[in-house]
Amino acid sequence: MAPTTPMTITRKMSNKQKQPRVPRRDVNGILLLDKPVGLTSNQALQMAKRLYRARKAGHTGSLDPLASGMLPLCFGQATKVSTWLLDADKVYEVEATIGTRTDTGDADGKVIEESEITTLSREQLELALAAHRGEIDQIPPMFSALKHEGRRLYELAREGKEVPRKPRRVTIHEIEIETFDPHRPRLRVRCSKGTYVRTLIESIAEAAGTVGHVSALRRISVRPFEDKPMISQAQLEALADDPAALDTLLLPVDSALEAQPDVQLSANEAFYLRNGHAVSHVSRELSGFVRLYDENRLFLGVGEVLDDGRVAPRRLFLLPENSTG
Repeated sequence: MAPTTPMTITRKMSNKQKQPRVPRRDVNGILLLDKPVGLTSNQALQMAKRLYRARKAGHTGSLDPLASGMLPLCFGQATKVSTWLLDADKVYEVEATIGTRTDTGDADGKVIEESEITTLSREQLELALAAHRGEIDQIPPMFSALKHEGRRLYELAREGKEVPRKPRRVTIHEIEIETFDPHRPRLRVRCSKGTYVRTLIESIAEAAGTVGHVSALRRISVRPFEDKPMISQAQLEALADDPAALDTLLLPVDSALEAQPDVQLSANEAFYLRNGHAVSHVSRELSGFVRLYDENRLFLGVGEVLDDGRVAPRRLFLLPENSTG
């Protein structure tokens, strides 16, 4: 066999066909992905972004790999409304396992504590739940994406390190027993932004005199999408070769802002607003952030009502005419 020379190596390399780059496209809208168990939120985002061939996308409100359910993905101009979705209330169904505590607070972690109390009566559980309704303080878990001195807490936790964390006030609007089981009750929780369900379950178990962890978790909804259907990974993959069909699964950008009042401007007002000027249109009865539309119902963006009744632009959008809500 002839020895391999630099020339033959070059020839072999040149014979390899480079994989053609898939062209990216502008996609604007919100996808309510039903994230499957086993994927991180970022992995789910990258999967959807690849199927859509989208230039720009981001997710709001991370879900742990153990969790499934609604993960809003924002494409293109919709990434500008992600702040409002991060601030939104969320609803979960959670299964708690009583009697064991793990280092992560869920079934993906290793058991670090066991209790002789592995079951609860319905009355014991109801009392523990009652103590967690309303505003409560939570200390964020070490296995979380919060940062300490530039590093994610979960990175430090994996190194066996623990750092002080400040308590955070969250609101548990509702927490009810969905299915009672003395060892593995299923609960339904409606809570404010920033709530750690794993920490909530640990605290409920502690209030009942034992320990516990999350063994299953599903996010049912994110406000304001309570009545909107979720799209599965299988549905996306089935339409991977049909961009137009994929686009029909997207909600309009302004659907994330349904909680804000709707203000329609005249052509003159819209012109000045697009150029950065506050306009005299809004009633003094309105306050805070509002959705803005031009005379043709084209979504312009988000404005803020000033004390004098004018509305000032705060976040404007560049959308095709068919992207209005």
